[in-house]
Amino acid sequence: MMKGIATRWMMALTLAICSASFCQLQAQTYNSKLMGYESQIDDIIKSMTLEEKIEMLHGKNMFSSAGVPRLGIADVEYADGPFGIREEMEPHSWNSVHLPTDSATFFPTGSALAATWSTQWAYAYGRGMSREARLRGKDMILGPAINIQRIPTGGRTYEYLSEDPLLSGFLAVAYTRGTQEDGTAVCLKHYALNNQEDYRGFVDVRISDRAMHEIYLRPFEMAVREADAWGVMAAYNKVNGWWCSENEQLLNTILRKQWGFPGMVISDWGGVHSTVGAVTAGMNVEMPGNRHMGQALLDSVKAGKVGEDVVDQRVREILRVRKAVKPIAKEVANSKPVGNAEEMTVALEVARRSIVLLKNNPVAITKSLEEQLLPINLKRVKSIAVVGENAVTKMALGGVGAGVKTRREITPLEGLQAALGDKVKITYVPGYKSFDRQARDKKQSPQQKADAQLMAQAVKAAKRADLVIYFAGDNREVETEGSDRKSITLPSGQDELARALAKANKRMVTVLVAGGPVDVSTVDNVSPALLVSWFNGSMGGQALAEVLTGAVSPSGKLPMSWPKKLEDVPAYATNSYPQTPTTAGAGDIFVGLVKNQNPNAQSQRLIANYAEEGLVGYRWYDKKNVPVAYPFGYGLSYAQFQYSDLKVQPTAGGYDVRFVLTNASDKDAEEVAQVYVSRPQSHIERPLRELKGFQRVALKAGERKEITIPVRRADLCHWDETSQAWMLEPGNIHVYVGGSSDSLPLTATTEL
Repeated sequence: MMKGIATRWMMALTLAICSASFCQLQAQTYNSKLMGYESQIDDIIKSMTLEEKIEMLHGKNMFSSAGVPRLGIADVEYADGPFGIREEMEPHSWNSVHLPTDSATFFPTGSALAATWSTQWAYAYGRGMSREARLRGKDMILGPAINIQRIPTGGRTYEYLSEDPLLSGFLAVAYTRGTQEDGTAVCLKHYALNNQEDYRGFVDVRISDRAMHEIYLRPFEMAVREADAWGVMAAYNKVNGWWCSENEQLLNTILRKQWGFPGMVISDWGGVHSTVGAVTAGMNVEMPGNRHMGQALLDSVKAGKVGEDVVDQRVREILRVRKAVKPIAKEVANSKPVGNAEEMTVALEVARRSIVLLKNNPVAITKSLEEQLLPINLKRVKSIAVVGENAVTKMALGGVGAGVKTRREITPLEGLQAALGDKVKITYVPGYKSFDRQARDKKQSPQQKADAQLMAQAVKAAKRADLVIYFAGDNREVETEGSDRKSITLPSGQDELARALAKANKRMVTVLVAGGPVDVSTVDNVSPALLVSWFNGSMGGQALAEVLTGAVSPSGKLPMSWPKKLEDVPAYATNSYPQTPTTAGAGDIFVGLVKNQNPNAQSQRLIANYAEEGLVGYRWYDKKNVPVAYPFGYGLSYAQFQYSDLKVQPTAGGYDVRFVLTNASDKDAEEVAQVYVSRPQSHIERPLRELKGFQRVALKAGERKEITIPVRRADLCHWDETSQAWMLEPGNIHVYVGGSSDSLPLTATTEL
């Protein structure tokens, strides 16, 4: 008996050792295009003066860093914004130069892209961004933004992709490939653990190595190793006691040594805090000025505090990117209009696939007949009351940070008017007064009571209409860089208005325009139909109209869980967010930079202890048995899909999960099939289940198709803190397949 136990133990140990070797082998198979220029770079560096080298290591203008003109090395031109190329700015200010040719496509923001669950359209998105960057003379796009959505209130949740590292990682890989294969470098941001906007300029994130690698660093690692990302932006915050811009563990040990990253690291704007620490830890370019890596660095080299070989290495890493990206001549840049048909088409296709149908319950038409409100039945609906300022508010600009001066943005009202023409009488009433920049500048709360006069007008219109379409949610002033929302309650008295509208007309569709989760308890209760349309870009209004009218079946899936209340969110439940600063009047570092103010980040002492560790988002809600309003991966369709015939087959790289997906309806539609796994016999703490694969599938009405989703063995590894490496634990794996994290009708068990 003991011999049998010992044999099984030795077999398990051997498997674990072999598995660990496999994970490490996978980590090393990365060859960067950037390494093809070394001999040329050797010659360039030998020809450079020390002063010329240091000129390359800091900002030249607000969005450029210097080259070496006498050696034919062009400046590096940066394009702000992960969802559209920012307009041209004055060299040393945030003021626009008002060119007639610097408009751009407003692509759907990050959470909208993530709701497509489509690597195909993430690739097209990245390629579209690159095409416009090239026309504008840009070398590097400051994006994609791939931090994990730890809190739903995060000011940049709308920019980020998901609460799940695998979904974020696959989309980041596709975006990166699309961008760089077209000729523009990406700059992955914000590295790392920039998961809140409040106090981001000085908060110190404390987290275990395992949670950091498995959740928060994983999308960055995938984009570097699998897509050869050429740029990374260091975040504002600290991690485990060190600023990200001088964090030896993040920049040297993990990024450059473990991942083999050969490219360049730039700071977030104003995010460098030292000279010697930053340049030796791996920082290449201080942006936008030269406070630490200009004269101070030159003095440090001359004083022997920094070796010139360190400077040479930082210059080499910049030159690798400069060689890989063909510079655009100044006289060519901005000579042609941007925001053209091809990119607008990509924006439209992404927007179509991002819209999430949360609810579509039938309502009584007569005593004996019930019917769903969506898609709109033009035989019954001859008049529509469109209520809510979000029906007419443009979202390309607003708040603090990245925005897009776009040539075109179709609002939801415009989209409906174009789609319905004279078939339906549309009456628009604002219903509420949106939170605006003036209110934000006065530090007012978005949570205001309903405007009685506007509400009365809306109720009157609702009573006269066959259908009410209520546009609720946030805008770019509510969700903004530099500050987090204080609640997820709908702003501007929208809940009160929703109740009043429902009393006036039970036939109400609510469209939530938001970049992240909001409290849906009221609108869910009073609306038979409920959708999320995000900040959905230049063509968002057209895409929404197509979904509402049935020209397109909704197919978006939530890339993050929508909680019932903030207290349920893991960061709130563990009391690790929000924090209270030790010094009064602490401001945001970026806002201070724009306003020429110093928020005095060095004096702050603020800890964000990630007490939930790896149990972020659905992992927490599942493990703690906490109900949510709508779960991760959720989204309805006008079609009905059936899953059947599950088979799990081992492959050289992991497993193929095969099953049959059937469109059991008379509507063409797309479905996002999802694969989750659990490890109930694991010897380490794990979530109940985790996403390990997904695929968007288009099916004609009645079509039946066999689907294969690969699950990579590398994605089944866990981070071992003792060996500081990815390890693969042997044992049983339970595989689940379905249309969302809480609807997984197919199950199977296999051996790892």
